[in-house]
Amino acid sequence: MKVAILGTRGIPAKYGGFETFAEELAVRLARQGIDVTVYCKADNNQQPGTYKGVHLVYIPSFHLGPLTTIWFDLLCLWHARNKFDIVYMLGYGASIVCFIPRLWGNRVWLNMDGIEWARSKWGTFAKLWFKCMETVAMYTPNQLIADADGIKEHLQSRHKHMPPCSVIPYGAYVSEVSPPVDLLREWKLYAKAYYLVVCRLEPENSVSEVIEGFIASGSSYPLVIVGDHTTRTPYVECLLRLKDDRIRFIGTVYDTLKLQALRSHSLAYFHGHTAGGTNPSLLEALGCGNMVIAHDNRFNREVAGDIALYFTGSHDIPGIIKKIELYSSHEQEGIADKAKRRVQSKYHWDDITAKYMRLIADEPNVSIPDYTGGKK
Repeated sequence: MKVAILGTRGIPAKYGGFETFAEELAVRLARQGIDVTVYCKADNNQQPGTYKGVHLVYIPSFHLGPLTTIWFDLLCLWHARNKFDIVYMLGYGASIVCFIPRLWGNRVWLNMDGIEWARSKWGTFAKLWFKCMETVAMYTPNQLIADADGIKEHLQSRHKHMPPCSVIPYGAYVSEVSPPVDLLREWKLYAKAYYLVVCRLEPENSVSEVIEGFIASGSSYPLVIVGDHTTRTPYVECLLRLKDDRIRFIGTVYDTLKLQALRSHSLAYFHGHTAGGTNPSLLEALGCGNMVIAHDNRFNREVAGDIALYFTGSHDIPGIIKKIELYSSHEQEGIADKAKRRVQSKYHWDDITAKYMRLIADEPNVSIPDYTGGKK
């Protein structure tokens, strides 16, 4: 059984959620005896042929403006057209060309990710393109994969025709031991004495609402914002005009241990995402045992359940902060334990892999080893 994973910049993961997902899934499938290949963007760095048992294929990426990603995905699909049993594309932006491997008898899976056309960062043409590609995605693959029930329900509400759609979320790790508090010294922070935001600084992540609500709360703690504030988009400019001594923009943090320390030792984590399914950042926060203050939408509620406190706008945030700052240390520990148990029970990477193994086993004419050494 040969499986190819496309639609990312490659592994080992250095960039974002899709790359992390591709690495975690590919390595685990390889351990289960699946022949897995991940397609990567070629660059001038060293390009190893394998990574933890996973084959790596490098495809040149040409800068073509807004067509760059679509062209890269097309090249990957063409290269993979007759080499694999299953071609798994992450993201539907190039769904119009996902039929290519099917012409050679390959099975094509398509991960629908979030509702891309709802993201405010895209212009009118890009939003129209993603809407069209969502519709096209109902016809080109053999199998859809949604990362949340909310995504599947969204697709069912918009489209009369759909291929089979399985719901398989992303996974996450549970932090058993918090990183050293000393790692916070770089930003002059203290454990349980700051609030945290980690996200792209874009309107659909509710950053302005979080800042405005936090300022209105009168909290004496700082609000630490991890995200690229040096790229001065109009939205970032608006955020930087919300001046307050307690608001600290610290830029991007790529060091995994430092980012985990920031999460683990925060008093609470703000999650303002509105346009996604199972968001990796929210899972990571829960896995660190964070108290979560989340935007109130079906995607965040599906992931965090009754563990998080929810806001619909900036006006809700002062009351939530007041409530959190009255929690005892015992109550904080109880919430942290509950958050970690939720990740362990619903989003464990091994359980996610098992769901993919079952989906592979359900494909026609497939025989694979199961977890006990038998055959499915």
